[in-house]
Amino acid sequence: MRYIKLGRTGLDVSPVAIGAMTYGDPGRGHPVWSLDEESSRPLIKHALDAGINFFDTANLYSYGSSEEILGRALKDYADRDDVVVTTKVRNTMRPGRPNGGGLSRKAVMSEIDASLRRLGTDYVDVYMVHRLDSETPLEETLEALNDVVRAGKARYLGASSMHAWQFAKALRLQERHGWARFVTMQDHYNLLAREEEREMLPLCADEGIATTVWSPLARGRLARPFDRAHEGARAATDGGYADQLYRADAEGDRRILDEVGALAEAHGVSRAQVALAWLRRNPVVAAPLVGARTVRQIDEAVASLDLTLTDDEARRLEAPYTPRDDFQGVSDPAEMERIKAAVPGFANV
Repeated sequence: MRYIKLGRTGLDVSPVAIGAMTYGDPGRGHPVWSLDEESSRPLIKHALDAGINFFDTANLYSYGSSEEILGRALKDYADRDDVVVTTKVRNTMRPGRPNGGGLSRKAVMSEIDASLRRLGTDYVDVYMVHRLDSETPLEETLEALNDVVRAGKARYLGASSMHAWQFAKALRLQERHGWARFVTMQDHYNLLAREEEREMLPLCADEGIATTVWSPLARGRLARPFDRAHEGARAATDGGYADQLYRADAEGDRRILDEVGALAEAHGVSRAQVALAWLRRNPVVAAPLVGARTVRQIDEAVASLDLTLTDDEARRLEAPYTPRDDFQGVSDPAEMERIKAAVPGFANV
């Protein structure tokens, strides 16, 4: 494994990360595709044995069970100082109860301690805001996150899925107040979803911020032919969420998947390796988050590091893409409508 620096930090990470949303008690997560502890531990160990040292989870994943399973496995199989662990805060952990979620100072301080207990560690390497909280002043959140770092409970800070202007605003506030800065952005990016190339990725490149990619294989679509796009446990049980994420022109998607298949056959590799190798061409991408449910998926992700696509091959993959008029950075429809109403011309961007 050839490790890289995470953005402008001195932190060494593998250029493949394990997304631990897959691992969690099915009774607290998704009963179809969540893997229990007995099934998860061999996969985490296999990733470590392959040289992967980068693991991503969140307090919300299986309501803390993902953190518990990951924490126990890393304690048994790894040296804590060798691995990089990220977790997240924002979503409701105690539904129907006051202060049960969000990014208030109270919530941030409470949830970091709860995550550390579940992970069985004194600190996380990157503490991330899972999404923004429109009901809490941004300054309150950023100051609380700064205090988490100053208390030694997190080494760095990260953010996930928001609009570029929101991220730029947060970075400027951190700079103005001398608060700990976001060093990573976790966003939605793959061959079927390239809207982040408009603003977010250029912003991150200019600011020296590394990106980690969620859904790098478009929920499995990039790993199989077009007519099998809806196969897989998550695609079959997500209530149509994947169709919301990937509602681009069907013919364009088909052509992209056909090109992925053709290049995979030409190189003698899997479709997943081609899709992941394409991501690695973008220097702002530090690592895809691979939610591996099998040893083979981990091995394919690692093998993708040895595949280099030519400029011509990349153009073949990119040419059929159809730009989309949607707003992936905001997952709350009410928040999306509020932003559209507040910003003149925003709905027409």
